[in-house]
Amino acid sequence: MDEEPANRVYGDPLARWFVTEAYRIADTAELITQSGEHLVAAGIPLYRLAYFQRTPHPEFLGKAYLWRRGRDIEVLEAEHSLAQDSQYLDNPLPAVFEQRRTVRVRLASAEPQAPFLRQLKQEGATDYVALPLLFTTGHVDALSVVSDGPGGFSTIDLDRMFQLQFAFTRIVETHSLRDTAINLLDAYVGHAAGKRILAGEFRRGEGQTIEAVIWYCDLRGFTRASDRLSRDAVIGLLNDYFSAMGEAVTEAGGEILKFMGDGMLAMFPIASAEQRAATVARAVWAGAAAAETIAALNMARAAASEPDVRFGLALHLGEVMFGNIGASKRLDFTVIGPAVNYAARLERVCADIGCSMVLSSAVADLMPSHTLGSLGHHRLKDIDEPQQVYGLRGVSV
Repeated sequence: MDEEPANRVYGDPLARWFVTEAYRIADTAELITQSGEHLVAAGIPLYRLAYFQRTPHPEFLGKAYLWRRGRDIEVLEAEHSLAQDSQYLDNPLPAVFEQRRTVRVRLASAEPQAPFLRQLKQEGATDYVALPLLFTTGHVDALSVVSDGPGGFSTIDLDRMFQLQFAFTRIVETHSLRDTAINLLDAYVGHAAGKRILAGEFRRGEGQTIEAVIWYCDLRGFTRASDRLSRDAVIGLLNDYFSAMGEAVTEAGGEILKFMGDGMLAMFPIASAEQRAATVARAVWAGAAAAETIAALNMARAAASEPDVRFGLALHLGEVMFGNIGASKRLDFTVIGPAVNYAARLERVCADIGCSMVLSSAVADLMPSHTLGSLGHHRLKDIDEPQQVYGLRGVSV
């Protein structure tokens, strides 16, 4: 009696590796590298293996993992504009994604029109196969295999790979779901908060006390501007402002916590007492960088007859609780505490004295004195004594 089909499949050492070892590999690039190497070791004339992962991301359409025999793997990020690029539209992948069908081009005997396939043929490729990877969610990723062997892939080669398609799809689906979760959490709650949520910190009230520089900024004159500008102009104004502020924070190692109408709350966590002064300096100079970016932005907006972006920014140093607060079924992962309240009240001084950036005494005490200038003592809401406020020399007011 013939063996059962499953026994024939898993009697193949290549199939056994996919169902017993490959799922243990957490890194996608490593998974593609080892998959390519195992296919070659199993006697399949594989020259190139590529996995195309589409995942929700505000900046990127997805990633391509490109492995070539004898070379290091390449990981490329594709911007959303790629979907409209003529070179992409001319290659087989759109048919794989949109029509969910397998595409094979025998490069040894064909003269392909697509520039991508012509390039592969010039490299010595003889066969190209691209196929959809159908996830349980209905999502579609894609895989392509390229041979440079005489005559390309044999029927047996393709049968062996197609039998592994299901196992491979289930493995990369877990990778894709993980990356989707990371990307969405990074975009909506920030990297540090997202990492902690994925680690299981999602119960209401859970959190930890940390020391951080608190960044609180607000767009001045927004209510009046939103009353007289079109919706698209208001969105453009907000995006310009938040882009300048957000990029300054993230490039300096800070964490954006939330957008609140026309305000933004961010923080620069302090890892240790030894790093306190350096972290404060990074936050302060990030504020200066944001002010410079907005000054340049306003020149461009003036040339386009658009209103200026005017803002106030306050920086304060203190302890906060970083964790979950909110309703039982709708949580916010953020910072709370007197330091946050102080920063919000301090920011209002900007409008009172007509400057763009103010620093608390706690921040100023850790900065070189020659970089600062006193802006006097000012009353803050719900604080009895007037508070000493500082400005950074060179930041326009």
